[in-house]
Amino acid sequence: MDAQSPSAPAGRAASAPGTAPPLSDQVQQALAITLRGADELLIEAEFAQKLARAERSGIPLRIKLGLDPTAPDLHLGHTVVLNKMRQLQNLGHHVIFLIGDFTSMIGDPSGRNVTRPPLTREQIERNAMTYFKQASLVLDAERTEIRYNSEWCDPLGARGMIELASHSTVARMMERDDFSKRFKANTPISVHEFLYPLLQGYDSVALKSDLELGGTDQRFNLLMGRELQKDYGQEPQCILTMPLLEGLDGIEKMSKSKNNYIGITEPANIMFAKLMSISDPMMWRYYELLSSCSLAEIAAFRAEVEAGKNPRDVKVALAQEIVARFHSAQAAVDALADFVNRSKGGIPDDVPELALRGAPLGIGQLLKQANLCASSSEALRMVEQGGVRIDGNMISDKGLKVEAGTMVLQVGKRKFARVTLA
Repeated sequence: MDAQSPSAPAGRAASAPGTAPPLSDQVQQALAITLRGADELLIEAEFAQKLARAERSGIPLRIKLGLDPTAPDLHLGHTVVLNKMRQLQNLGHHVIFLIGDFTSMIGDPSGRNVTRPPLTREQIERNAMTYFKQASLVLDAERTEIRYNSEWCDPLGARGMIELASHSTVARMMERDDFSKRFKANTPISVHEFLYPLLQGYDSVALKSDLELGGTDQRFNLLMGRELQKDYGQEPQCILTMPLLEGLDGIEKMSKSKNNYIGITEPANIMFAKLMSISDPMMWRYYELLSSCSLAEIAAFRAEVEAGKNPRDVKVALAQEIVARFHSAQAAVDALADFVNRSKGGIPDDVPELALRGAPLGIGQLLKQANLCASSSEALRMVEQGGVRIDGNMISDKGLKVEAGTMVLQVGKRKFARVTLA
């Protein structure tokens, strides 16, 4: 599709609203699927009519999701919106996975109290290489259109960028919560940050989007796309915001920088163990936002737990479903067996192996050199706390000298190493 310059907008013209016909059962079902787990659908009546039009015409809706490749890996928090895209894809609509290789050079200011550090072109290209491959673990790759917003943003040039900027005002930008907070706190706001929502909105113009998805922190940017489409004579897109998934701490949103994430390419047993570590109350939120189970099935699980069923069993089912999705059914079975083995004090199958020299070696130095503790003093504290085992036997002597041989070292519940000491 040819992107249009700001001075030459094109697309489906907005039509005057008329009397809406009754919605068919199929459209009502599609609307219910769209709304499941969503935070907000703007504007619901408009989207219902878009669905009805698609049903009558046989022309699928164009549904857009944009992600900036600011990091090389995706986590389960990203898949909340990807899952919704897949549901809409299964309904027969055309989904567009947009990689924001141009906008990444600015950095999305959403939810930020400081200016994002800019990424180099090399960093962006390296991260972008893995994005769609990972997203394809959720989306049907063969039915997904992949686009890069540099296709239409690079050709804009200075003249086009100035004209695009004329479609908004500083006052409008300052309505944005994160900008207004930074202004009141006397925290610098770079001028280029004002361009980000405009460029994201212009993506919707270039792609002639019917519906754009994003997290709740993207609401301002998504609405900008809607407004720009009106300016360029297009029918405005509807917007669907999805909740931000809390991480393993159950408080902050899932983020690699907060180390509370579950990566979708992590080993199956690590993914399984992390899912099992979430709290029982948080389990239901993960079910609603990540599971393919119906709402009726989730309600039945809740009723079983309230009637006395161990919530651990329900959590196991969730962990197996997620692991099977990103690995395989057999990997989910193996991950459960590994988790049970570890919970009984057993040794996992994927223990790293290494060879060390210097026997006899003090227990503190041994654990440090085996990369199980950051320092020998930390290792000795773990010994004091009863968190160190050799071949399954707890070590309590901080002065222990370990003789040559092969052994399995364990620190805490999850750190293991098979060491040959000479």
